This record gives sequence, C-alpha cells and structure tokens, in this order.
Amino acid sequence: MDADPGGPGARRRADRADADPAAELADVLEVLWEHGRAVSPAPASPSQLRVLHCLDRDEGINLRTLGELLGASPPSVSRLCDRLEVLGFVRRAPSRASGRELELRLTCHGRTHLRALKDRRVASLREVTDRMTPADRRALLHGLLALRATLAHPETAAGRDTEGDGR
Repeated sequence: MDADPGGPGARRRADRADADPAAELADVLEVLWEHGRAVSPAPASPSQLRVLHCLDRDEGINLRTLGELLGASPPSVSRLCDRLEVLGFVRRAPSRASGRELELRLTCHGRTHLRALKDRRVASLREVTDRMTPADRRALLHGLLALRATLAHPETAAGRDTEGDGR
C-alpha cells in the first residue's frame, strides 16, 4: 500500500475496495498487525497476549473456559499458561467456587505489562490518526465500531442500516 493515501495508488485501492472490500480490509489489517508487532516488542507471543487480554476481561476463569474463549485445546491452553507463569504474568490458584478447579489471574506484573502495551499502541495509533482529517478519523472509528458490533452479534447485523441510506 502507498504511504500517501492521496497518492497514485489511491484510486487503484478505491477500485479494489469497491470490488472486494473484504480483501482490502484484510490487506489493511495485515499492515496494522505488522505495525502493532513492531510497536509491541514482546516477551509474550500474540497467542499469549490473547490469554492476557482474556484474563484482563474475565479474571478468575478456569482453563476450560479460557480454552473455549480462545478456541484452543486444553493442552495448548495449559502450555500457554505455563509459559505466562514463567514470565510472571499469570498465577493459577485453587478456585473459590470449586476445589477441583484452578482459577487464572493476572499478576501485577502481567497487568502492568498489558497497560504498558496498550499505552504504546495508543500512542502509535494517535501518531498516525492525528495526521488524518477529523472526518476520516470519525469514519474510521464508525467503521471499526460497526465491525466490532457485527463480530460480537452476527445474528443482528444482517439488516442493520447504520447510515440511514439503505446500505
């Protein structure tokens, strides 16, 4: 993709987006993913970061529930948590509800790591979005919020008319 959104490739990108917006979105997300990896040098892998984010949202869940959230097998989830314990990001403790289960919790170190990661990512995105026009920033936010809502509730998204123009 061209660095200049109004440069020579802008029309070609717009034509591609009209022809297949999903393909263009995939390309853009790939660029954002790579940018995020550059901003987020890690002791934790992307899979491990997903675990940390899940535990940040649902602290105290067990391995089975975490596996369901991640769509991963119990042995894979257990290995991920083993590595995160070694890094000092996660702690397993006996469940308060059932003595047969373990709860997963972020440690202070894990929570601090996530907060610092988010701060770096926000700063990096702010640096880029500050160069966009206010209208483009609003359109980007609107589109991303619609994408998140559709992913969260695909059953209600089919007939949604977010702009009032029948699209």
